[in-house]
Amino acid sequence: MSFRRHILPNGLRIIHHYDGSTKMTALNLLYDVGSKDESPERTGFAHLFEHLMFGGSVNIPDFDTPLQKAGGENNAWTSNDVTNYYTVVPTHNAETAFWLESDRMLSLAFSSESLSVQKQVVIEEFKQRNLNQPYGDSFLLLRPMAYRVHPYRWPVIGKNTSHIGNASLEEVKEFFFAHYAPNNAILSISGSLPFDEAILLCEKWFAPISRREVACRDLPQEPVQTKPHKKIVEREVPLDAIFKAYHMVDRKHPDYQGYDALSDVLASGRSSRLYRRLVMEKKLFTEIDSSITGDIEPGLFLLKGKLSPGISLEQGE
Repeated sequence: MSFRRHILPNGLRIIHHYDGSTKMTALNLLYDVGSKDESPERTGFAHLFEHLMFGGSVNIPDFDTPLQKAGGENNAWTSNDVTNYYTVVPTHNAETAFWLESDRMLSLAFSSESLSVQKQVVIEEFKQRNLNQPYGDSFLLLRPMAYRVHPYRWPVIGKNTSHIGNASLEEVKEFFFAHYAPNNAILSISGSLPFDEAILLCEKWFAPISRREVACRDLPQEPVQTKPHKKIVEREVPLDAIFKAYHMVDRKHPDYQGYDALSDVLASGRSSRLYRRLVMEKKLFTEIDSSITGDIEPGLFLLKGKLSPGISLEQGE
């Protein structure tokens, strides 16, 4: 895939790929901020901002309506390491996407009403995903066992609902201006919008936004662990389950792709090693899965499985 690079004077990095086979253009804005950049006493902020960024910016009270009128769609996601926003529009309406994305990079509206609404949305999401469904709290329990000092020790959605519920408007503003900056972002543009036109739109909408002093990142390094950690938890769930986590390399390490391939060999699909052996042949598990967290810092290799009725945890392990 061929692409071109450009950097605005304010530090915004731009990657452009032209594809004349489509009538659409996609903007992907990646901010270098994730849950690892949060205070241990205010976790879940990066994920909260994923929601706040759709609640109105300084000059545009509603993000979705003008985009939908232009025939576009959008979404976002947050990880331990980054927060990502993407917008897809018909190429002839591409400027609408530049206008919308640049305005919420400039500043959010920061109203008490918007913050209150999005806090409730995030709290309900926390309850739905982590408290009100079987096995939903597994990562709330697993991460603090796998990490003792590194901020990967809490999940992206946060440690508990009180951290979001007690967040003040001033704390939210401080987090925004410390991380959401042109010099802390990468804008990828892909589709039938030519390079020269894309750069002109970047200069028109993004270049006027000033650089900001981005918060320095000084993450504590996780010490080497020399013994296993184990916890048995009782919940009202359909089947007993086992969750295991092994420390592995970061995603820039030369061995990273080997770990990724190994997770597929072990438990991706019905022909995988663990599925054939433990589900089909021995019938110890009803389902089994293997995955990697894919983090920029050293991450985790995960194994999880639901035991067949009558099989003990000791047998499954």
